[in-house]
Amino acid sequence: MKKYIGALLLLVLVLAGMGDREALAKEKQEETIHTGVYADEIDLSGMTAAEAELEVKNYISRLGEETLTLEIFDEQLSVTLGELGLECTNLNVIEEAAQLGKAGNAIKRYKERKDLEHENKVYGLEWKLDSDLVRNFVTTECVKFDSAAEDAALRRVNGSFEIVDGNTGTKLDTEGSVRIILDFIENEWDKENATVTLPVETDYPRGSEEELSRVKDVLGTFTTSYSTSNGARSQNVANGAELINGTVLYPGDTFSAYEVVSPFTKENGYEMAGSYLNGKVVDSLGGGICQVSTTLYNAVLLSELEVVERSNHSMIVTYVDPSADAAIAGTYKDFKFKNNTDAPIYIEGVTANKQITFTIYGEETRPSNRTIKYVSQTLSTTDPGVLIVADPGQPIGYRVAESAHRGVVAELYKHVYVNGVEESVTKVNKSSYNASPRTVVIGVAGDPGMSAELVEAVATQDEGVVNAVLASCIERMQ
Repeated sequence: MKKYIGALLLLVLVLAGMGDREALAKEKQEETIHTGVYADEIDLSGMTAAEAELEVKNYISRLGEETLTLEIFDEQLSVTLGELGLECTNLNVIEEAAQLGKAGNAIKRYKERKDLEHENKVYGLEWKLDSDLVRNFVTTECVKFDSAAEDAALRRVNGSFEIVDGNTGTKLDTEGSVRIILDFIENEWDKENATVTLPVETDYPRGSEEELSRVKDVLGTFTTSYSTSNGARSQNVANGAELINGTVLYPGDTFSAYEVVSPFTKENGYEMAGSYLNGKVVDSLGGGICQVSTTLYNAVLLSELEVVERSNHSMIVTYVDPSADAAIAGTYKDFKFKNNTDAPIYIEGVTANKQITFTIYGEETRPSNRTIKYVSQTLSTTDPGVLIVADPGQPIGYRVAESAHRGVVAELYKHVYVNGVEESVTKVNKSSYNASPRTVVIGVAGDPGMSAELVEAVATQDEGVVNAVLASCIERMQ
């Protein structure tokens, strides 16, 4: 009897184990995707939703290595779709695939499973690129093949103007290109390497013969002298004038003196010469270029063109009145003006006999009975004083003096006259120039006793005392 009961219990346990395995198998089957279900070309059969999602993401990564070749003019440029931010926009189909034949009423589930026995269910994946990455690629890489139009220009020969024909260019339609690339991937791409032709436009030059023939009148001319300049500074002034000479500005164009005359290198025609830096005169490549921008500034004022940007020097200059200067320093000080007339203008820059002259030609529309004059008005001055410096690196008897620069606050006014009668006065600018003392450097290296005397004299900052002690030392050394 006991053996019979034991056998019966064993049979019950075996049947229970078989039932558990069948239940587990059925549960596993319910968790996985039915046979015949695809996402694009990926067979999802037997995968869990998580496994299917991982497989699709790997698929996206592989497709990101596909190449898109862009045809631009006669050139080609290739980029991977991953670099353009390829992504799938309907990953939710994985969940739909996982629920196929399992969700809804019994009839719906039965029908979906039966359909799979006769035909695979393929969920199409949808694609798009990152529009910001596409736009950045187009505007930084694809435009490299642009060929800008060359505007028609003018050349002044023997006092007359000759028209120089322009050249047509080509340029990429950037916004159109972005739209075409995005649309191709979303609607036409077949998941393989592909080629897309980008739209280009003709870039027509400005300047017809009729338009340029309007340039015939002197709007303003101004001259400054650099007669005291050495050879290097004279070279820089002449070089700056030559770089600007011949510039044509069409209506609405803005001229930047810095952009035209830079870079300040030997290759661009410049030499080392004196310029202002932090209240001192130092040698730098292009020293003297500010006289070029200043001369042009005054020609622009007389032409009554629109001044966009102008800065005064840190210290006063001698070749124009206070407030009539225009400095260039790096990119933080520039002279810019705009052609606010409705005709082109031509800038002529010439140097001769150590004088620089800028003349601006255009179409004169101002009344002949109207004249203008610019007047500088000094508001205050500051005495620069004297700074005496003891230099232990120079011998006793060494004495070098640098010139002083007085501090000035000034304003520039524009006076307008009609038939010789003053009609208006307008303030153009206000400028403040720093004072820079006359610096005297005294060498104090040598006899300890005399060196001490000189150091003590320098400490008084009295030039008369210093000169007397220095004379005494020199006499005793002889």
